[in-house]
Amino acid sequence: MARKPTRPARGSGKPRRSALNGLGLPKTEYRGRPSTLCKGCGHDSISQRIINVAWEHNLEQHNVVKMSGIGCSSKTPAYFLQGSHGFNSLHGRMPSVSTGAIVANRQLEIIGISGDGDTASIGIGQFKHAVRRNVPMIYIVENNGVYGLTKGQFSATADAGQSMKYHGVNELPPLDICIESLAANATLVARSFAGDPKQIESLLSIAFKHRGISVLDIISPCVTFNNHDQSTKSYAWGRENDLVLNIVDLVPPAEEIQIEDYESEIGIEMHDGSYIVLKKVGENHDPTDKRAAEDLLESAREEQKFITGLIYVNEDQEDLIEMLDLTETPLSHLPDRKLRPPEAVLDAINGRYAPLGTA
Repeated sequence: MARKPTRPARGSGKPRRSALNGLGLPKTEYRGRPSTLCKGCGHDSISQRIINVAWEHNLEQHNVVKMSGIGCSSKTPAYFLQGSHGFNSLHGRMPSVSTGAIVANRQLEIIGISGDGDTASIGIGQFKHAVRRNVPMIYIVENNGVYGLTKGQFSATADAGQSMKYHGVNELPPLDICIESLAANATLVARSFAGDPKQIESLLSIAFKHRGISVLDIISPCVTFNNHDQSTKSYAWGRENDLVLNIVDLVPPAEEIQIEDYESEIGIEMHDGSYIVLKKVGENHDPTDKRAAEDLLESAREEQKFITGLIYVNEDQEDLIEMLDLTETPLSHLPDRKLRPPEAVLDAINGRYAPLGTA
């Protein structure tokens, strides 16, 4: 199905790597405030990828709205695209706020940043409905399996058997963001790793041009809550075996986990000494085949591996703006006379009904 003319295409022109982009702006204009996240947090790497791709694709920041909920991930919109708008919503409510914003102004570019707690726990219902409506937005889940702002409880994406220094062993099976997205009929599903900048930027470039919702599940290790209770270097061991002189807190600096390009799959050692396995989508995988995408993710879940790359894309499904058949002029730009029925029309409607007590 040919795409209907709706809002302006995301970005314009070809990516540029000169000192100035197609809008005549240096990359520094796409930065944000200095990060206050823990040193080495994968979320900061993702913010840099957004800066790079937005600059290269000549994104006009005044048309961008950065949406977020609650959590470490939801702080990150402050760290990129300083010339854009932003809205930090309630925990798990970012999808509905984004839906309202795009319906009011179809010309907006919405970049939603969420976390595994914000999306897969309290916000799972809102997330699934934004996906099924094909809300035209980029939806990034910075997935670390913990609630970092509230001392590292397990989130809904934490692996069964995973150990946390304060919360014991997780007994529950995880939710898979990509599988949940496919089940809700997402039109673009991808996964990457925060330490793989080249792949993230490639996926973001595709997402900026996609007509509907683009769900990017990005594994982003938490440098603070990846410690074993048994380790003498952990917070738990120290608190159980020290003599408290005063109450202080320290988040020690850690190195961000970066990986080199790899052919098929790679094991990555996390900050606590455990491993995760990333496996790239094979060259024979057809990302337009939904059944193949579902089988691929289920196989990876059984093998306890994370499939990375473009998993599924559907360019034929209408997005929310097309389904609602909204006017070309954004609703927020229309004058009152276009949005409100004239008084004569309202009087005619009211005149069809007899006053109470006269029937």
